[in-house]
Amino acid sequence: MSPADPEPALESKSSSPPESRARTEFRTLFALSAPVAAAQLGMMTMGVIDTMMVARVGLAELAAVAVASTWAWSSGSLAQGIIQGMDPLVSQAHGEGDGEAAGLALQRGLIMAALVSIPLALLWMSTGTFLLALGQQPEVAELAQAYMLARLPSAFGFNLFIAMRQYLASRTLTRPAMWVMFLCNVLNVFLNWVLIFGNLGAPELGLVGAGLATGLTNVVLPIVLWAWILRFRLHEGAWRRWDARSFSPKGLTHFFSLGAPVGVQLALEANAFTLAMMMVGWMGVLELASHQIVMNLASFTFMMPLGVSIGASTRAGNLIGARDIAGLRVASRMGFLMGGGVMAIAAVCFVAFRNVLPTFYSGDVAVVALAATLLPIAGAFQVADGVQVVGAGLMRGMGRPQAGAIVNLIGFYLFALPLAYILAFPLGLGLAGIWWGLAAGLGGVAIMLVTWVNRTNRRPLEELRVSMD
Repeated sequence: MSPADPEPALESKSSSPPESRARTEFRTLFALSAPVAAAQLGMMTMGVIDTMMVARVGLAELAAVAVASTWAWSSGSLAQGIIQGMDPLVSQAHGEGDGEAAGLALQRGLIMAALVSIPLALLWMSTGTFLLALGQQPEVAELAQAYMLARLPSAFGFNLFIAMRQYLASRTLTRPAMWVMFLCNVLNVFLNWVLIFGNLGAPELGLVGAGLATGLTNVVLPIVLWAWILRFRLHEGAWRRWDARSFSPKGLTHFFSLGAPVGVQLALEANAFTLAMMMVGWMGVLELASHQIVMNLASFTFMMPLGVSIGASTRAGNLIGARDIAGLRVASRMGFLMGGGVMAIAAVCFVAFRNVLPTFYSGDVAVVALAATLLPIAGAFQVADGVQVVGAGLMRGMGRPQAGAIVNLIGFYLFALPLAYILAFPLGLGLAGIWWGLAAGLGGVAIMLVTWVNRTNRRPLEELRVSMD
Protein backbone atom coordinates (compact mmCIF):
# COMPACT_ATOMS: atom_id res chain seq x y z
CA MET A 1 0.00 0.00 0.00
CA SER A 2 1.44 3.37 -0.98
CA PRO A 3 1.41 6.34 1.40
CA ALA A 4 -1.34 7.91 -0.68
CA ASP A 5 -3.65 4.93 -0.51
CA PRO A 6 -6.68 5.20 1.76
CA GLU A 7 -6.79 3.36 5.03
CA PRO A 8 -8.78 0.12 5.27
CA ALA A 9 -12.50 0.75 5.05
CA LEU A 10 -14.06 1.13 8.47
CA GLU A 11 -17.60 -0.14 8.83
CA SER A 12 -19.97 1.97 10.87
CA LYS A 13 -23.02 -0.21 11.18
CA SER A 14 -23.64 -3.87 10.88
CA SER A 15 -26.57 -6.24 11.11
CA SER A 16 -24.21 -9.15 11.77
CA PRO A 17 -24.59 -11.39 14.84
CA PRO A 18 -22.82 -10.18 18.02
CA GLU A 19 -19.80 -12.50 17.59
CA SER A 20 -19.34 -11.34 14.00
CA ARG A 21 -19.61 -7.70 15.05
CA ALA A 22 -17.04 -8.24 17.77
CA ARG A 23 -14.59 -9.66 15.22
CA THR A 24 -15.30 -6.75 12.87
CA GLU A 25 -14.67 -4.19 15.60
CA PHE A 26 -11.52 -5.98 16.70
CA ARG A 27 -10.12 -5.92 13.15
CA THR A 28 -11.16 -2.30 12.68
CA LEU A 29 -9.60 -1.20 15.95
CA PHE A 30 -6.43 -3.13 15.15
CA ALA A 31 -6.21 -1.45 11.73
CA LEU A 32 -6.53 1.94 13.42
CA SER A 33 -4.27 1.24 16.39
CA ALA A 34 -1.32 -0.71 15.01
CA PRO A 35 0.19 2.15 12.95
CA VAL A 36 -0.46 4.61 15.79
CA ALA A 37 1.19 2.27 18.28
CA ALA A 38 4.14 1.89 15.91
CA ALA A 39 4.42 5.69 15.68
CA GLN A 40 4.22 5.96 19.48
CA LEU A 41 6.96 3.36 19.83
CA GLY A 42 9.03 5.35 17.37
CA MET A 43 8.41 8.47 19.43
CA MET A 44 9.49 6.69 22.58
CA THR A 45 12.53 5.28 20.80
CA MET A 46 13.99 8.78 20.67
CA GLY A 47 14.07 8.86 24.46
CA VAL A 48 15.37 5.31 24.66
CA ILE A 49 18.20 6.10 22.25
CA ASP A 50 19.10 9.25 24.18
CA THR A 51 19.14 7.28 27.44
CA MET A 52 21.22 4.41 26.05
CA MET A 53 23.78 6.65 24.36
CA VAL A 54 24.10 9.15 27.22
CA ALA A 55 24.56 6.20 29.62
CA ARG A 56 27.91 5.64 27.91
CA VAL A 57 28.96 9.16 28.88
CA GLY A 58 28.54 8.85 32.64
CA LEU A 59 26.25 8.01 35.56
CA ALA A 60 25.56 11.64 36.47
CA GLU A 61 24.66 12.39 32.85
CA LEU A 62 22.30 9.40 32.78
CA ALA A 63 20.61 10.63 35.96
CA ALA A 64 20.31 14.14 34.48
CA VAL A 65 18.67 12.89 31.28
CA ALA A 66 16.36 10.76 33.44
CA VAL A 67 15.17 13.76 35.42
CA ALA A 68 15.10 16.10 32.40
CA SER A 69 13.13 13.66 30.24
CA THR A 70 10.59 13.20 33.01
CA TRP A 71 10.36 16.99 33.42
CA ALA A 72 9.84 17.39 29.66
CA TRP A 73 7.11 14.74 29.70
CA SER A 74 5.30 16.11 32.74
CA SER A 75 5.47 19.77 31.68
CA GLY A 76 4.62 19.00 28.04
CA SER A 77 1.70 16.69 28.82
CA LEU A 78 -0.67 19.56 29.60
CA ALA A 79 0.09 21.20 26.25
CA GLN A 80 -0.31 17.96 24.32
CA GLY A 81 -3.58 17.20 26.07
CA ILE A 82 -5.00 20.61 25.16
CA ILE A 83 -4.14 19.94 21.51
CA GLN A 84 -5.94 16.59 21.73
CA GLY A 85 -9.14 18.53 22.33
CA MET A 86 -9.51 18.18 18.56
CA ASP A 87 -10.03 14.39 18.80
CA PRO A 88 -13.83 14.30 19.17
CA LEU A 89 -14.22 17.30 16.84
CA VAL A 90 -12.41 15.62 13.96
CA SER A 91 -13.49 12.02 14.57
CA GLN A 92 -17.18 12.83 14.91
CA ALA A 93 -17.03 15.19 11.89
CA HIS A 94 -15.38 12.38 9.91
CA GLY A 95 -18.10 9.95 10.97
CA GLU A 96 -20.72 12.44 9.77
CA GLY A 97 -18.88 13.19 6.53
CA ASP A 98 -18.39 16.88 7.47
CA GLY A 99 -14.97 17.62 5.96
CA GLU A 100 -15.13 21.37 6.53
CA ALA A 101 -15.59 20.89 10.27
CA ALA A 102 -12.58 18.54 10.35
CA GLY A 103 -10.46 21.11 8.50
CA LEU A 104 -11.54 23.87 10.87
CA ALA A 105 -10.58 21.70 13.85
CA LEU A 106 -7.09 21.23 12.38
CA GLN A 107 -6.63 24.97 11.88
CA ARG A 108 -7.60 25.68 15.45
CA GLY A 109 -5.42 22.79 16.60
CA LEU A 110 -2.36 24.30 14.89
CA ILE A 111 -3.09 27.70 16.44
CA MET A 112 -3.51 26.12 19.87
CA ALA A 113 -0.27 24.15 19.42
CA ALA A 114 1.65 27.36 18.77
CA LEU A 115 0.03 29.15 21.72
CA VAL A 116 0.63 26.45 24.33
CA SER A 117 4.26 26.05 23.22
CA ILE A 118 5.19 29.52 24.50
CA PRO A 119 4.66 28.87 28.23
CA LEU A 120 6.10 25.39 27.76
CA ALA A 121 9.35 26.84 26.40
CA LEU A 122 9.54 29.22 29.37
CA LEU A 123 9.15 26.28 31.76
CA TRP A 124 11.95 24.39 30.04
CA MET A 125 14.22 27.42 30.33
CA SER A 126 13.74 27.23 34.11
CA THR A 127 14.40 23.49 34.47
CA GLY A 128 17.34 23.84 36.87
CA THR A 129 15.46 26.17 39.19
CA PHE A 130 12.49 23.82 39.43
CA LEU A 131 14.67 20.75 40.01
CA LEU A 132 16.63 22.41 42.78
CA ALA A 133 13.38 23.48 44.44
CA LEU A 134 12.25 19.85 44.29
CA GLY A 135 15.36 18.70 46.16
CA GLN A 136 17.45 17.34 43.31
CA GLN A 137 21.24 17.28 43.54
CA PRO A 138 22.88 20.48 42.18
CA GLU A 139 25.08 18.56 39.72
CA VAL A 140 22.09 16.70 38.28
CA ALA A 141 19.98 19.88 38.10
CA GLU A 142 22.76 21.78 36.27
CA LEU A 143 23.23 19.01 33.69
CA ALA A 144 19.47 18.67 33.21
CA GLN A 145 19.21 22.43 32.57
CA ALA A 146 21.88 22.23 29.87
CA TYR A 147 20.11 19.28 28.22
CA MET A 148 16.70 21.02 28.20
CA LEU A 149 18.08 24.27 26.77
CA ALA A 150 19.59 22.30 23.91
CA ARG A 151 16.26 20.51 23.42
CA LEU A 152 14.21 23.75 23.48
CA PRO A 153 13.04 23.70 19.79
CA SER A 154 11.07 20.54 20.61
CA ALA A 155 8.59 22.63 22.57
CA PHE A 156 7.23 24.06 19.30
CA GLY A 157 8.02 21.39 16.75
CA PHE A 158 6.59 18.42 18.59
CA ASN A 159 3.31 20.14 19.47
CA LEU A 160 2.72 21.04 15.83
CA PHE A 161 3.39 17.41 14.93
CA ILE A 162 0.85 16.28 17.55
CA ALA A 163 -1.85 18.51 16.01
CA MET A 164 -1.30 17.08 12.52
CA ARG A 165 -1.05 13.52 13.81
CA GLN A 166 -4.34 13.78 15.72
CA TYR A 167 -6.07 15.28 12.67
CA LEU A 168 -4.96 12.39 10.47
CA ALA A 169 -5.59 9.67 13.05
CA SER A 170 -9.11 10.94 13.77
CA ARG A 171 -9.80 10.56 10.04
CA THR A 172 -8.43 6.97 10.16
CA LEU A 173 -5.22 7.99 8.34
CA THR A 174 -2.73 6.51 10.77
CA ARG A 175 0.19 5.39 8.58
CA PRO A 176 1.73 8.76 7.56
CA ALA A 177 2.71 9.73 11.13
CA MET A 178 4.17 6.25 11.62
CA TRP A 179 6.45 6.49 8.57
CA VAL A 180 7.50 10.05 9.35
CA MET A 181 8.35 9.03 12.91
CA PHE A 182 10.44 6.11 11.67
CA LEU A 183 12.37 8.36 9.28
CA CYS A 184 13.03 10.92 12.01
CA ASN A 185 14.20 8.22 14.40
CA VAL A 186 16.94 7.38 11.93
CA LEU A 187 17.83 11.07 11.84
CA ASN A 188 17.88 11.22 15.65
CA VAL A 189 20.24 8.25 15.96
CA PHE A 190 22.58 9.79 13.38
CA LEU A 191 22.57 13.21 15.06
CA ASN A 192 23.17 11.59 18.47
CA TRP A 193 26.14 9.68 17.09
CA VAL A 194 27.58 12.85 15.60
CA LEU A 195 26.90 15.32 18.40
CA ILE A 196 27.28 13.20 21.57
CA PHE A 197 30.53 11.52 20.62
CA GLY A 198 32.00 14.11 18.21
CA ASN A 199 31.99 12.06 15.02
CA LEU A 200 32.45 13.40 11.47
CA GLY A 201 34.53 16.27 12.78
CA ALA A 202 31.81 17.64 15.08
CA PRO A 203 32.68 18.71 18.65
CA GLU A 204 32.10 16.10 21.35
CA LEU A 205 29.11 17.62 23.18
CA GLY A 206 28.01 14.70 25.35
CA LEU A 207 24.69 15.30 27.08
CA VAL A 208 24.17 18.65 25.31
CA GLY A 209 24.62 16.88 21.98
CA ALA A 210 21.76 14.52 22.86
CA GLY A 211 19.52 17.52 23.58
CA LEU A 212 20.46 19.21 20.31
CA ALA A 213 19.80 16.01 18.35
CA THR A 214 16.33 15.62 19.86
CA GLY A 215 15.52 19.32 19.38
CA LEU A 216 16.53 19.31 15.71
CA THR A 217 14.66 16.07 15.05
CA ASN A 218 11.46 17.44 16.56
CA VAL A 219 11.66 20.49 14.30
CA VAL A 220 11.97 18.25 11.25
CA LEU A 221 9.00 16.09 12.34
CA PRO A 222 6.13 18.54 11.58
CA ILE A 223 7.83 19.81 8.43
CA VAL A 224 8.08 16.33 6.95
CA LEU A 225 4.55 15.35 8.00
CA TRP A 226 3.05 18.52 6.50
CA ALA A 227 4.98 17.90 3.27
CA TRP A 228 3.62 14.34 3.28
CA ILE A 229 0.06 15.60 3.71
CA LEU A 230 0.43 18.00 0.78
CA ARG A 231 2.32 15.57 -1.47
CA PHE A 232 -0.31 12.84 -1.15
CA ARG A 233 -3.22 15.27 -0.81
CA LEU A 234 -4.36 13.75 2.46
CA HIS A 235 -6.21 16.94 3.35
CA GLU A 236 -8.61 16.66 0.42
CA GLY A 237 -12.21 16.47 1.54
CA ALA A 238 -11.28 17.69 5.03
CA TRP A 239 -9.91 21.18 4.49
CA ARG A 240 -11.07 24.78 4.18
CA ARG A 241 -9.49 28.16 3.54
CA TRP A 242 -8.10 30.06 6.50
CA ASP A 243 -10.42 32.88 7.48
CA ALA A 244 -11.66 34.81 10.51
CA ARG A 245 -13.51 31.73 11.79
CA SER A 246 -10.19 29.86 12.06
CA PHE A 247 -9.08 32.42 14.65
CA SER A 248 -12.50 32.87 16.30
CA PRO A 249 -12.02 33.51 20.05
CA LYS A 250 -15.27 31.67 20.74
CA GLY A 251 -14.17 28.66 18.67
CA LEU A 252 -10.69 28.58 20.23
CA THR A 253 -12.21 28.84 23.70
CA HIS A 254 -14.49 25.90 22.94
CA PHE A 255 -11.49 23.95 21.59
CA PHE A 256 -9.63 24.75 24.81
CA SER A 257 -12.61 23.64 26.92
CA LEU A 258 -12.44 20.20 25.27
CA GLY A 259 -8.66 19.92 25.47
CA ALA A 260 -8.04 21.33 28.94
CA PRO A 261 -9.50 18.29 30.80
CA VAL A 262 -7.38 15.99 28.61
CA GLY A 263 -4.34 18.11 29.40
CA VAL A 264 -5.13 18.05 33.10
CA GLN A 265 -5.55 14.27 32.95
CA LEU A 266 -2.21 13.77 31.21
CA ALA A 267 -0.50 16.30 33.47
CA LEU A 268 -1.85 14.65 36.62
CA GLU A 269 -0.59 11.26 35.47
CA ALA A 270 2.76 12.53 34.22
CA ASN A 271 3.41 14.66 37.28
CA ALA A 272 2.54 11.76 39.56
CA PHE A 273 5.44 9.86 38.00
CA THR A 274 7.58 13.00 38.16
CA LEU A 275 6.90 13.36 41.88
CA ALA A 276 7.72 9.68 42.30
CA MET A 277 11.02 10.28 40.53
CA MET A 278 11.74 13.25 42.79
CA MET A 279 11.30 10.93 45.77
CA VAL A 280 13.74 8.53 44.12
CA GLY A 281 16.16 11.43 43.67
CA TRP A 282 16.24 11.86 47.46
CA MET A 283 17.73 8.36 47.68
CA GLY A 284 20.75 8.81 45.42
CA VAL A 285 22.18 8.63 41.90
CA LEU A 286 22.27 4.80 41.86
CA GLU A 287 18.56 4.55 42.65
CA LEU A 288 17.73 7.31 40.16
CA ALA A 289 19.63 5.62 37.34
CA SER A 290 18.01 2.23 38.05
CA HIS A 291 14.57 3.80 38.32
CA GLN A 292 15.06 5.57 34.97
CA ILE A 293 15.96 2.33 33.22
CA VAL A 294 12.82 0.56 34.45
CA MET A 295 10.64 3.62 33.82
CA ASN A 296 12.06 3.85 30.32
CA LEU A 297 11.16 0.23 29.65
CA ALA A 298 7.68 0.65 31.14
CA SER A 299 7.15 3.81 29.11
CA PHE A 300 8.24 2.00 25.96
CA THR A 301 5.69 -0.79 26.39
CA PHE A 302 3.06 1.82 27.34
CA MET A 303 3.26 3.20 23.80
CA MET A 304 1.38 0.12 22.53
CA PRO A 305 -1.82 0.56 24.57
CA LEU A 306 -1.48 4.31 24.04
CA GLY A 307 -1.78 3.60 20.33
CA VAL A 308 -4.86 1.50 21.08
CA SER A 309 -6.20 4.40 23.14
CA ILE A 310 -5.86 6.83 20.23
CA GLY A 311 -7.45 4.28 17.89
CA ALA A 312 -10.28 3.69 20.38
CA SER A 313 -10.89 7.43 20.70
CA THR A 314 -11.09 7.73 16.91
CA ARG A 315 -13.38 4.73 16.58
CA ALA A 316 -15.68 5.97 19.34
CA GLY A 317 -16.00 9.37 17.68
CA ASN A 318 -16.54 7.87 14.23
CA LEU A 319 -19.31 5.60 15.53
CA ILE A 320 -21.02 8.45 17.37
CA GLY A 321 -20.86 10.54 14.20
CA ALA A 322 -22.35 7.61 12.26
CA ARG A 323 -25.05 7.19 14.98
CA ASP A 324 -24.05 3.59 15.75
CA ILE A 325 -24.43 3.27 19.52
CA ALA A 326 -24.42 -0.55 19.45
CA GLY A 327 -21.09 -0.52 17.64
CA LEU A 328 -19.72 1.90 20.23
CA ARG A 329 -20.42 -0.58 23.02
CA VAL A 330 -18.74 -3.42 21.15
CA ALA A 331 -15.76 -1.24 20.24
CA SER A 332 -15.35 -0.26 23.90
CA ARG A 333 -15.08 -3.91 24.96
CA MET A 334 -12.60 -4.67 22.19
CA GLY A 335 -10.49 -1.67 23.16
CA PHE A 336 -10.17 -2.83 26.75
CA LEU A 337 -9.34 -6.35 25.58
CA MET A 338 -6.58 -5.13 23.26
CA GLY A 339 -5.08 -2.66 25.73
CA GLY A 340 -4.99 -5.13 28.60
CA GLY A 341 -3.89 -8.04 26.40
CA VAL A 342 -0.84 -6.39 24.89
CA MET A 343 0.33 -5.28 28.33
CA ALA A 344 -0.12 -8.78 29.74
CA ILE A 345 2.47 -9.91 27.19
CA ALA A 346 4.77 -7.07 28.25
CA ALA A 347 4.40 -8.07 31.91
CA VAL A 348 5.51 -11.62 31.16
CA CYS A 349 8.56 -10.29 29.29
CA PHE A 350 9.49 -8.00 32.19
CA VAL A 351 9.54 -10.94 34.60
CA ALA A 352 11.20 -13.44 32.28
CA PHE A 353 13.98 -11.11 31.10
CA ARG A 354 14.45 -8.97 34.19
CA ASN A 355 18.18 -9.72 34.39
CA VAL A 356 18.81 -9.05 30.69
CA LEU A 357 16.80 -5.93 29.81
CA PRO A 358 18.72 -3.49 32.09
CA THR A 359 22.03 -4.48 30.46
CA PHE A 360 20.90 -2.76 27.25
CA TYR A 361 21.17 0.52 29.13
CA SER A 362 24.10 0.21 31.50
CA GLY A 363 27.13 -1.93 32.23
CA ASP A 364 27.18 -0.86 35.88
CA VAL A 365 26.60 -4.04 37.90
CA ALA A 366 24.87 -2.26 40.80
CA VAL A 367 22.50 -0.35 38.50
CA VAL A 368 21.57 -3.49 36.57
CA ALA A 369 21.00 -5.52 39.74
CA LEU A 370 18.73 -2.91 41.31
CA ALA A 371 16.76 -2.43 38.06
CA ALA A 372 16.25 -6.21 37.83
CA THR A 373 14.51 -6.23 41.23
CA LEU A 374 12.06 -3.54 40.04
CA LEU A 375 11.00 -5.10 36.73
CA PRO A 376 8.62 -7.71 38.23
CA ILE A 377 6.85 -4.90 40.12
CA ALA A 378 6.62 -2.87 36.90
CA GLY A 379 5.16 -5.97 35.26
CA ALA A 380 2.49 -6.12 37.94
CA PHE A 381 0.88 -2.87 36.86
CA GLN A 382 1.26 -3.33 33.09
CA VAL A 383 -2.26 -4.70 32.54
CA ALA A 384 -3.87 -1.96 34.64
CA ASP A 385 -1.86 0.66 32.77
CA GLY A 386 -3.11 -0.68 29.43
CA VAL A 387 -6.73 -0.76 30.54
CA GLN A 388 -6.74 2.73 32.05
CA VAL A 389 -5.21 4.47 29.02
CA VAL A 390 -7.77 2.85 26.69
CA GLY A 391 -10.54 3.95 29.03
CA ALA A 392 -9.31 7.53 28.90
CA GLY A 393 -9.22 7.39 25.07
CA LEU A 394 -12.78 6.10 24.87
CA MET A 395 -13.98 8.87 27.15
CA ARG A 396 -12.28 11.47 24.91
CA GLY A 397 -14.01 10.04 21.85
CA MET A 398 -17.33 10.18 23.67
CA GLY A 399 -16.82 13.85 24.51
CA ARG A 400 -16.22 13.24 28.23
CA PRO A 401 -12.51 14.16 28.63
CA GLN A 402 -12.98 15.24 32.26
CA ALA A 403 -13.33 11.61 33.34
CA GLY A 404 -9.62 10.91 33.00
CA ALA A 405 -8.70 14.00 35.01
CA ILE A 406 -11.01 13.08 37.88
CA VAL A 407 -9.89 9.46 38.21
CA ASN A 408 -6.19 10.39 37.93
CA LEU A 409 -6.59 12.94 40.70
CA ILE A 410 -8.19 10.32 42.95
CA GLY A 411 -6.04 7.35 41.97
CA PHE A 412 -2.63 8.99 42.02
CA TYR A 413 -2.80 11.91 44.42
CA LEU A 414 -5.17 10.60 47.06
CA PHE A 415 -3.90 7.03 46.97
CA ALA A 416 -0.78 6.10 44.94
CA LEU A 417 1.68 8.83 45.94
CA PRO A 418 0.88 8.84 49.67
CA LEU A 419 1.11 5.04 49.68
CA ALA A 420 4.41 5.15 47.75
CA TYR A 421 5.91 7.56 50.28
CA ILE A 422 4.77 5.49 53.25
CA LEU A 423 6.08 2.26 51.76
CA ALA A 424 9.39 3.77 50.65
CA PHE A 425 10.38 5.78 53.71
CA PRO A 426 8.51 5.10 56.99
CA LEU A 427 8.17 1.37 56.20
CA GLY A 428 11.68 1.19 54.73
CA LEU A 429 10.94 -0.57 51.41
CA GLY A 430 12.96 2.04 49.53
CA LEU A 431 12.72 2.14 45.75
CA ALA A 432 10.49 -0.96 45.60
CA GLY A 433 7.95 0.78 47.85
CA ILE A 434 7.56 3.64 45.39
CA TRP A 435 6.87 1.20 42.55
CA TRP A 436 4.33 -0.77 44.59
CA GLY A 437 2.50 2.45 45.42
CA LEU A 438 2.31 3.42 41.73
CA ALA A 439 1.08 -0.07 40.82
CA ALA A 440 -1.76 0.16 43.34
CA GLY A 441 -2.77 3.59 42.06
CA LEU A 442 -2.92 2.44 38.43
CA GLY A 443 -5.14 -0.46 39.44
CA GLY A 444 -7.61 1.93 41.04
CA VAL A 445 -7.60 4.25 38.01
CA ALA A 446 -8.28 1.32 35.67
CA ILE A 447 -11.27 0.10 37.69
CA MET A 448 -12.81 3.56 37.82
CA LEU A 449 -12.42 4.19 34.08
CA VAL A 450 -13.88 0.82 33.05
CA THR A 451 -16.92 1.57 35.20
CA TRP A 452 -17.28 5.09 33.79
CA VAL A 453 -16.99 3.96 30.15
CA ASN A 454 -19.60 1.24 30.62
CA ARG A 455 -22.04 3.73 32.11
CA THR A 456 -21.39 6.46 29.52
CA ASN A 457 -21.80 4.37 26.37
CA ARG A 458 -25.32 3.49 27.50
CA ARG A 459 -26.41 7.12 27.45
CA PRO A 460 -28.56 8.53 24.59
CA LEU A 461 -26.56 9.20 21.44
CA GLU A 462 -27.32 12.92 21.30
CA GLU A 463 -25.70 13.41 24.72
CA LEU A 464 -22.39 12.12 23.34
CA ARG A 465 -22.14 14.46 20.35
CA VAL A 466 -19.92 17.58 20.47
CA SER A 467 -20.35 20.85 18.58
CA MET A 468 -17.65 22.81 16.77
CA ASP A 469 -18.25 26.11 18.65
